[in-house]
Amino acid sequence: MSAPPSSGKPILRFPDQPQYSGFMKPCRLEGDVSDLEVHGEIPADIDGTFYRIMPDPQFPPFIENDAWFNGDGSISAFKIKDGQVSFKQRHVRTEKFIREKEARKALVGKYRNKYTDAVELKIRTTANTNIVHFNGKLLALKEDAPPYSLDPETLETHGLYTFDGQLPSLTFTAHPVFDPKSGEMICFGYEAKGDGTPDICYYRIAPDGKFLEVVWLISPVVAMIHDFAVTDNWVVFPLIPQLCDIERMKQGGEHWQWSPETPLYIGVIPRHGAKPTDVKWFRYKNSFPSHTANAYEDASGNIMFDLGLSDTNVFFWWPDAQGNAPEPSSIHTQLTRFTIDPKSTDLELTSVEVLQNNNSEFYRVDDRFATQPYRHCYFDLMDPALGTDFSAIGPQLGGGYPLYNALGHVDLSTRETEVYFPGSTHMVQEPVFIPRRGSTKEGDGYVLALVNNCVTMTSELHLLDTNDFTKAQAVILLPVRLRPGLHGNWVDSEDTVPRAAGTSH
Repeated sequence: MSAPPSSGKPILRFPDQPQYSGFMKPCRLEGDVSDLEVHGEIPADIDGTFYRIMPDPQFPPFIENDAWFNGDGSISAFKIKDGQVSFKQRHVRTEKFIREKEARKALVGKYRNKYTDAVELKIRTTANTNIVHFNGKLLALKEDAPPYSLDPETLETHGLYTFDGQLPSLTFTAHPVFDPKSGEMICFGYEAKGDGTPDICYYRIAPDGKFLEVVWLISPVVAMIHDFAVTDNWVVFPLIPQLCDIERMKQGGEHWQWSPETPLYIGVIPRHGAKPTDVKWFRYKNSFPSHTANAYEDASGNIMFDLGLSDTNVFFWWPDAQGNAPEPSSIHTQLTRFTIDPKSTDLELTSVEVLQNNNSEFYRVDDRFATQPYRHCYFDLMDPALGTDFSAIGPQLGGGYPLYNALGHVDLSTRETEVYFPGSTHMVQEPVFIPRRGSTKEGDGYVLALVNNCVTMTSELHLLDTNDFTKAQAVILLPVRLRPGLHGNWVDSEDTVPRAAGTSH
């Protein structure tokens, strides 16, 4: 059990562990840089901001072998206009961040385990997993608490955001789905009544922030639900077989533990007018559901649910009860499609198809086609055959973060894949799609991703045109290194004003 520090002395250095070394070394940076250096040319029609967030601990932890994503939420904003890029970096002022800043040391213990803390907090979150724009606000998200609201221009933290008191659950997903037709934000919270509770709360929110529907469900196991999917008529919840045990937490153990005996449960409920008894828990063999690409309904009313799937524990830092965990380089996640008949009484899933067989993750689509039939998917992939010089950059990679050395694009109608390889000493982070201004064609636009340069130990933005995916249209250089992050989103300048209910993007 990791106990809070007994003395008042702060810990002044980060542990000598992989998750705090190389590119994973904490940045602890706040600042602004205007007119970043651009190699190539940024098309004039790109006008907006790329927001992304990373876990970046303010202070060294007092617990042993802290998880790499247990850091404070730190937001990057890259504003692109007239071919130029400005950069802003700020931490989210959570209760944890403020209390620790005042104490000048870490006060919070293990990942999502309040029983290991040095102090008691009302809201314990680090707000470090995703950053979305909604109704004129930025929302910093982590799935253990309500969002924190921030100013989209200054990144100033306004405070905890409960939608004017409407939020019914204690938790809020890090992966809300935005309906491109209605503008609704479809959300949920798991462990919605507190740590270790099986409650899931599903809700729909109008573009103006008004809650439209709330449905409470009971999960078959207390499992992680990191991402989910939405179609016109259905909502799909994949349960990762990482299980919570409140008694284990009270003994100082981890919030999550891999359960090789637990199947992959996929819950399905009607999107509109659902009752708690409407949920169906479909089952598939023990496996790890990764991030969702998209979901939609075919002509027969089946749900086509596309996501990353691995047959082993991707979160290897949380092993099973016997301490078993896969060797990280052996983990292989593939873009996979489940075909689910939501009206079926047979809950065993057998219709499973691999759509793209590379080791891949962080799937993104043209968000104008979210919840609808779609053709194009963009993602990170790891292919050692591309020529990455692992012997040279190995000491700089750090640990605890899944590594990807290229960006991929798969055309789901032809199953052909294009690959962008940024170079033998570079690693990529999650991409985002930027529509070409004036075009309504799916996939017509640009892909933007933060890239780690392991020689200069600085970060770069690589911009690709989808018409010529295999080479960079522009490379934007940062004078700093940004720690690998989790998620981000593109916000066009036209979409920064609050929206009225019923209007489209």
